[in-house]
Amino acid sequence: MKRTVATLALVTGLLVGQSASLFAEDAEITITADKVQLAYDTKEISVKAGQTVKLTLVNPADSQNLQPHNLILVKPGKLGAMIALVNDPANFSNPAWLTNPIPETDMILHHTKLLKPGESETLEFTAPAEEGDYPFLCSYIGHAAIMNGIMKVTK
Repeated sequence: MKRTVATLALVTGLLVGQSASLFAEDAEITITADKVQLAYDTKEISVKAGQTVKLTLVNPADSQNLQPHNLILVKPGKLGAMIALVNDPANFSNPAWLTNPIPETDMILHHTKLLKPGESETLEFTAPAEEGDYPFLCSYIGHAAIMNGIMKVTK
């Protein structure tokens, strides 16, 4: 009887440990820039609060529009403000903006560099602890208004 109880305790412990590790798995997500349109191949991704996220942005080598792209993840409710900021006409005459269109603002949580066709970059971060809709967008000139999406964070 003692052996059975000990075995059950061991198996239960292993199962509980296994289920905990299943929930702790990293979220590995790839977003690809569309080859023709100014768009990402997905408009919505979902992650768990506090989960490790490995988010890869791919700008395909065979893109027909040959545009550079990036991905900027911002705080909830800040998509409109970010679009206005990155589309400020003053940016368009700034040569530095053309190669690094990342504004200095506390609205940004994470971002990739500007990727040429054929390049990719992986961001690794911990998803926010607070549930919500976290917008992402491309900040290259004229892209943000149509090239954006949402990272849904849930418990």
